[in-house]
Amino acid sequence: MVGFIREVDYSRWVFNVVMVKKTPEKWRMCVDFTNLNKACPKDSFPLPRINQLVDATAGFALLSFLDAYSG
Repeated sequence: MVGFIREVDYSRWVFNVVMVKKTPEKWRMCVDFTNLNKACPKDSFPLPRINQLVDATAGFALLSFLDAYSG
């Protein structure tokens, strides 16, 4: 074992990193972003609600949807 990976405790960090054993040979690094999300400022311009989007399309002859997930 090389010994360059060691456990440390940094209390000023706002997220926790832990190693989780997935199989007898493999490990996965997991990060808990709960405290980081609490420390970040809230979005001043959140996404509109679905009812606002539907109301905004009323009266138009054409409606087009773009698939940004697969694009």
